[in-house]
Amino acid sequence: MKVLVLNCGSSSIKYQLINMNTEAVLAIGLVEKVGMTGSFLKHEKESGEKVLFEGEILDHTAGIEYVLGVLTSEKHGCIKDLNEIDAVGHRVVHGGERFNSSVFITDEVVEEMQKCIDLAPLHNPPNLKGIEAVSALIPDVPQCGVFDTAFHQTMPEHSYMYAIPHKLYEKYGIRRYGFHGTSHRYVSERACEILGLDYRNSKLITCHLGNGGSIAAIQNGESIDTSMGFTPVEGLMMGTRCGDLDVGAVTYIMEKEQIGVRSFNTLANKHSGLLGVSGVSSDGRDIRKAAQEGNHNAKLARQMFNYRVKKYIGSYVAAMGGVDAIIFTGGIGENSVDQREDICKDFGFLGCKVDSKKNDVYGEEAIFSTDDSTVTLIVVPTNEELVIARDTIEIIKNR
Repeated sequence: MKVLVLNCGSSSIKYQLINMNTEAVLAIGLVEKVGMTGSFLKHEKESGEKVLFEGEILDHTAGIEYVLGVLTSEKHGCIKDLNEIDAVGHRVVHGGERFNSSVFITDEVVEEMQKCIDLAPLHNPPNLKGIEAVSALIPDVPQCGVFDTAFHQTMPEHSYMYAIPHKLYEKYGIRRYGFHGTSHRYVSERACEILGLDYRNSKLITCHLGNGGSIAAIQNGESIDTSMGFTPVEGLMMGTRCGDLDVGAVTYIMEKEQIGVRSFNTLANKHSGLLGVSGVSSDGRDIRKAAQEGNHNAKLARQMFNYRVKKYIGSYVAAMGGVDAIIFTGGIGENSVDQREDICKDFGFLGCKVDSKKNDVYGEEAIFSTDDSTVTLIVVPTNEELVIARDTIEIIKNR
């Protein structure tokens, strides 16, 4: 069986076609600048052959039609006919409280997803456009939705509630939802497979560190807390997001700079974080280079980032009463050797010890704690697309 996985952004479409018999990726690609000038599609086959197509792509329907055409093309494709696509799995950012698991997409489900648009106005509309496009282009192919927020719906009430008047939660659903759920779920399950741990009887901390970043406390297979909240801006310092910030500072900045809600939202989401502090870039590689060259603000940005990750890990150890494994994933988590070591080096009081030689790995599964460490430190590259494909097949089979 073959599953097409789609991740539709406001002006982009990421896709993978996966053979679920072997879980091999047959094709992977990206459509950029949808609805803008300079649109293009990057496509890579299982063999590694890459090709770039340029042309006008007015909307998501045209973009997905372009993708389907490339997948079935005689020269660059990997399937002969669209009938070979057995199902389509969509990444959907926000499922609110309505969706605590992946679902088969029906008209009723789409209506419920539309009700979540206010919670994710930048992300859910393009996710829905992807669903609409597939319905128009290959209407007989079943579709499933996999939600970033679903995995964290197991958080207890005392974890997800904010200390604001309860009526605001009742009226508007203002609470902590958490994101990156598909990634946290994959790496936690995969780490237990590698380590021989019982997923349903374990205490895990997963660190998804990249341009966007979040940490989750996973106890006995369920998320009990996570660093992102009502929106993805809460929690860790990220590439361009500020992370945790005093509400008093928010109103103070708005008053002093004489800016409104929209402008502050842009400041907090697009101009803060590693970029805002370093003044160099949102990319950790650029900041590391600048720090090595003596840039004080670049050094500070890295120190702040590592310190905040460390604080969240420590708080989740306390929340669970211990930890069996700390798992690193994401662009920084998988590839920044010195940051992993800096984050973990002060957890010696837990019996946690870093093996510097084992830690010298990039983008591959690896245990980097010492043999006598009481807490296992491990790198697990994330694979959200595979989770989406697996969920899609499971739902289709059980219908």
